[in-house]
Amino acid sequence: MKRICLLTTLALACLLCGPAAAHFGMVIPSDNMVMEEDNRTVTLDLSFSHPMEIIGMDLVSPKSFTVTHEGKATDLGKSLKPIKVIDHPAWTADYKIKRPGAYTFVMEPKPYWEPAEDCYIIHYTKTVVVAFGDDEGWDEELGLKIEIVPLAKPYAQYKGNVFQGIVKMDGKAVPYAEVEVEYYNKDGKLKAPTDYMITQTVKADGAGVFTYAAPFAGWWGFAALNTADFTIPFEGKDKDVELGAVLWVHFEDF
Repeated sequence: MKRICLLTTLALACLLCGPAAAHFGMVIPSDNMVMEEDNRTVTLDLSFSHPMEIIGMDLVSPKSFTVTHEGKATDLGKSLKPIKVIDHPAWTADYKIKRPGAYTFVMEPKPYWEPAEDCYIIHYTKTVVVAFGDDEGWDEELGLKIEIVPLAKPYAQYKGNVFQGIVKMDGKAVPYAEVEVEYYNKDGKLKAPTDYMITQTVKADGAGVFTYAAPFAGWWGFAALNTADFTIPFEGKDKDVELGAVLWVHFEDF
């Protein structure tokens, strides 16, 4: 009888909790379209959170932080400084834009243990900054373990525009990949009508291409999730690893 009561209680608790909120690695620049008259130093904040609900999590010093411009990757790890984002440990870096073109910033975090999911999480997170009227390289594939390669410019998008990307893992398209989408509700003013609306979910087609139209302006995160082909031990047992390809895109008001 005790066992039945316990199982009933657990089931009820799961129902009351509702849909699980999504985790997102975040790389948010102070400006993603740098014009001649703008400040040429871009500040990038790196964090890990539930962006719609504004619930922060700890981000330890990332495994790597790079910027790729004209096909060349530069290590920015030493420029990171500790800050807090949503009252949790996070990181920031200043980067001076010197030349025209597209700059793709990528954070690879250390594996994050998530007891609720009984697995590790690694989100390869990127965003694109363009400068001085040139944007060549915005669609460059970087060869990450898993990544979203944009098929539409990940900037200069109006709210309501359709955004597309292709999910790739080990350089190959991932058919029917599941992509979670959340808005960065930075000021906390928006509230989803129900818990089901906190995280939007779309599936890619057979070629790994997903499509989403942002309903309002601001930063939107796209996270394509897959299970790694390797495990990481935790307390003597091998655990699965959730790999996320995360891309942050800003949509503008007209």
